[in-house]
Amino acid sequence: MSGSHLHPLYLEGSSPVHRLPAEVKILAAFVGVFAVVATPREAVWAFGSYLVILVVVWRRAGITARWLAPRMLIEVPFVVLAVLLPFAEAGDRVTVLGLSLSEPGLWAAWNILVKGTLGVLVSLTLAATTPVRALPAGLSRLRLPGIVVTVVTLMLRYVNLLAGEIERMRIARVSRGDDPRTLHQVGAAARGVGGVFLRSYERGERVHLAMLSRGFTGTVPLHAPPARRQEWGLALAPALCAVAITVTAWVV
Repeated sequence: MSGSHLHPLYLEGSSPVHRLPAEVKILAAFVGVFAVVATPREAVWAFGSYLVILVVVWRRAGITARWLAPRMLIEVPFVVLAVLLPFAEAGDRVTVLGLSLSEPGLWAAWNILVKGTLGVLVSLTLAATTPVRALPAGLSRLRLPGIVVTVVTLMLRYVNLLAGEIERMRIARVSRGDDPRTLHQVGAAARGVGGVFLRSYERGERVHLAMLSRGFTGTVPLHAPPARRQEWGLALAPALCAVAITVTAWVV
């Protein structure tokens, strides 16, 4: 999987977080996101505590706000939804800066915004400290079904190829006087997407036949040394702190 270490979501480094095995970081991220989602939305202090835990992890991993900020743009659709909810929801109304807003809508917007933001931050932290080529081996160590690991491995291998093919098609269109930004080119863009889909399907068939001819049995052999006990403890410590915060938020 050459070149996977150059993935834009991976931050080169040699910190203790980078050196942890992929499986312990995957499990820690899953538990952390589950804790965030399970937290009652009224426990504002709990979400601040989760952010403090993330900041500590970022300091250890060498992740800066400047690196995180542009990659947080993926959250924009959720932010738009959160902004619209206080205007669209029914229920009791409150006045904020001269605007009449729905109180249940404000709570719903806060719930989506804070949990979505923390979930994206946890995912970015995992991606920043884990090379793409290590993810399939980590999933395999977590005893995921072999077919799932195989699909993930092939997806990670060929997603960059498909992205490169789409970019080459875009450059070819522009060099022939096409302007993909204009509305009347929507049909051409749709045909281009269809062409990429067909090429991807045909390439998948050829790759599958080539793998079968080389003795492919349905699973990709992935070998990785098991994580040590202290590595499990180090990686799961932030996640367990998040779980403790969630339980406290419900009890309080």
